Amino acid sequence: MKLLVIGSGGREHAIAWCLARTRGLQKIYVAPGNAGTSAEHELENLPITDPQELADFADENKVRLTIVGPEAPLAAGIVDIFRARGLKIFGPTKAAAQLESSKEFAKRFMVKYRIPTAAFETFTDAAAAHAYVEKQGVPIVVKADGLAAGKGVVVAQTLKEAHAAIDDMLADNKLGDAGARIVIEEFLDGEEVSFIVMADGANVLPLASSQDHKRVGDGDTGPNTGGMGAYSPAPAVTPSIHAKIMREVINPAIKGMAQEGMPYVGFLYAGLMICKDGSIKTLEFNCRMGDPEAQPILMRLKTDFLKLLECAVEGKLDKAEAEWNLNAAVGVVLASAKYPGEPRTGNLIKGLPPANSFGDDAHLFHAGTAFNKAGKVVTSGGRVLCVTALGVNVRAAQKRAYELIETISFPGMQYRRDIGYRAINRKT
Repeated sequence: MKLLVIGSGGREHAIAWCLARTRGLQKIYVAPGNAGTSAEHELENLPITDPQELADFADENKVRLTIVGPEAPLAAGIVDIFRARGLKIFGPTKAAAQLESSKEFAKRFMVKYRIPTAAFETFTDAAAAHAYVEKQGVPIVVKADGLAAGKGVVVAQTLKEAHAAIDDMLADNKLGDAGARIVIEEFLDGEEVSFIVMADGANVLPLASSQDHKRVGDGDTGPNTGGMGAYSPAPAVTPSIHAKIMREVINPAIKGMAQEGMPYVGFLYAGLMICKDGSIKTLEFNCRMGDPEAQPILMRLKTDFLKLLECAVEGKLDKAEAEWNLNAAVGVVLASAKYPGEPRTGNLIKGLPPANSFGDDAHLFHAGTAFNKAGKVVTSGGRVLCVTALGVNVRAAQKRAYELIETISFPGMQYRRDIGYRAINRKT
């Protein structure tokens, strides 16, 4: 039995690592993978990124199931290509992936199906956007309409920041086509959480709750990133909040997509704000597992991951159940110098432990890593590694993760030292 995981980041490493625990697997290919996936005995990197070539490989090698990790291939229609050839693949079609690939589509979809979200307007004209910001005031949020690798959201605290974000996206084209249209929306105050489910077009299986840390600096300071760390479970998602999210956000989204003629199959990530008045607002939808949320979530999964994925592909999620480790998990991202700007790459990483040497309570997931000509592991992206650990509670998991980080280093390495602080503060 062979599986294929598409992607090269920490999320894909975690997905492949979790799948490798399934008995009877012959091989898990990761395309294109990274230095970490190549070091795991059960995994094999596949240097292919073209969707048609990936479909050819899956067909010729009798791959049982393909799982798509990142957003770009989904937005490019890789699921449509595989399905047209009768190949099993888990992920949304190109049409359904608009929930992430177009912020404007997502916002109008939410309004149509009464999914709570922030008030907004869309712009392609910089002058009109500037005038709108002047009228609305700050704080305010400026978002690129398209995919921007986690860098297309600016939470502006001053008018200067808001105007600069508009100019970067619309006037200076710094995000390319992704920023040719922008969405400007009201600032929401509260606690942000990640809520990720698996969907089969009609049925939904919620995964363990989690909370990401978007800002680059301790105490949620500095610019937004793709995520500097995460933990699971998130105490902010109480049973009543969980039920409210399912009732007001997830179920209407799945039903709405079906009514639009694009049934949603895949991971659906809702970035949510739990406001101070107890209401819930949807910040965004992503058509994938979060990164770095996937790492702590999958560390806690006890159920055979492949069985859940096959239930989803076969439209049988209503018969599936997921069992979770009662321990908490914390993942801390180690990032390159200058991230989230233009990260410095090619730096030698020292102190990397052998694969699977942390034991059952921790794992080192690679993201932006590669091999240099000498065969040494070097940095190749903004977010480089994610040290993920289990503990009886968030504080214990946090302690374990930071202990493991002490042996790892590379020039300019930066990381937050407070991942999990909201959960710890909440309990104390």
